[in-house]
Amino acid sequence: MFLLKRLSHWMEANWVTPAYSGWVLLGITLCFFGAATNTMAGWLYVISGIMIALLSVSSILPQRALHGLSVARQMPRPVSAGEALAMVVTLKNTTASPKNLLQMQDLVPAKLGSQPTHAIASLQARSQHTWRYEIPTEKRGIYTWPDVRLRTAAPLGLFWCSRLHAAHAKAVVYPQILPLERCPVIDSLGDETGRRQLQKTAINASGTEGITRALRPYRWGDPTRLIHWRTSARYGELRVRELEVLTSHQSLIIALDTSESWDIDSFERAVIAAASLYHYGQRQGLATQFWSSRTGLVHDSTAVLTVLAGIQLNDVGNQKLPAPPIIWLTAQAGKQLPRNSAEVLFLSKTAAHSSEYLPNESEISGLVINPVDDLQQQLQNNLNASPTV
Repeated sequence: MFLLKRLSHWMEANWVTPAYSGWVLLGITLCFFGAATNTMAGWLYVISGIMIALLSVSSILPQRALHGLSVARQMPRPVSAGEALAMVVTLKNTTASPKNLLQMQDLVPAKLGSQPTHAIASLQARSQHTWRYEIPTEKRGIYTWPDVRLRTAAPLGLFWCSRLHAAHAKAVVYPQILPLERCPVIDSLGDETGRRQLQKTAINASGTEGITRALRPYRWGDPTRLIHWRTSARYGELRVRELEVLTSHQSLIIALDTSESWDIDSFERAVIAAASLYHYGQRQGLATQFWSSRTGLVHDSTAVLTVLAGIQLNDVGNQKLPAPPIIWLTAQAGKQLPRNSAEVLFLSKTAAHSSEYLPNESEISGLVINPVDDLQQQLQNNLNASPTV
């Protein structure tokens, strides 16, 4: 049965495959032709000949109906997990004749759900049809898919024909950001001078803050205030300044451990926590950055969310842990952190339900996250111990 389905799909994508009504008509045609052969009745030969001609024409017309069509796609805007991706696909008819009874199918990845379909009754000559739909999202990720499938059985519905049209899509789903009202693991980080500065009003970041380290091509999401217009005019493309990172008490690094010590659920909660802590640090006026052993330090907000959308378990590299203050998100306690740093330990379900796997209090220099309780509430809890080593 599986081989028959594969054969049917291959025939539809490369030639045509009979629909249910096509199989029925083909069977009736064979019956009439067999009867004509046995009885030598001319009228039976005529009927079977007409049916064969009808089947032949019906197998050619669907293929011709898909000629002269092109597909264009508008890249979706990045969203956070739980929001819907807004997809826009445009079908263009470049021929001088109308196209009828078409079906579009967007071949989205299975992780985003079922593949949506859209029916088009008629597409006039040299016109276009825009298909707008939404894809609900549940999990973060960077999803790509290359094609849109066009199908038709026009005009008689006896044979299906489909063709793939290149329409590359890239959908970025950011992790959920929790609206933290307070976060002691950040508010109490650093020495006394740093803690006093955290109580002040958020600083006003300006375009001249820091020393220009280098110029690089503009990437989507870069602040326009960082564009170096004179150099952009010289090269004919936008160039932006890369500034030296602030290393005072108003800096903060969110570091995520990507080793194999995690279970999947705890790691996903850690990614949400990293995005939430990064967002909270920015709201407090801190020069917040994200770090992983694969990416190193990432500064820009859009770049950080994109990295967190695609980061995976065991996605390790050779980047060294930067200078403090650091908030270290991990599933394994006991790592020696620099002074004025804190650890956020995510317990697995096994450790949370068994005291045998719980770490000693002396090994914890920050916050312990239980997989059962609400993550937002836990991030707003007070620390278990002083965040110094």
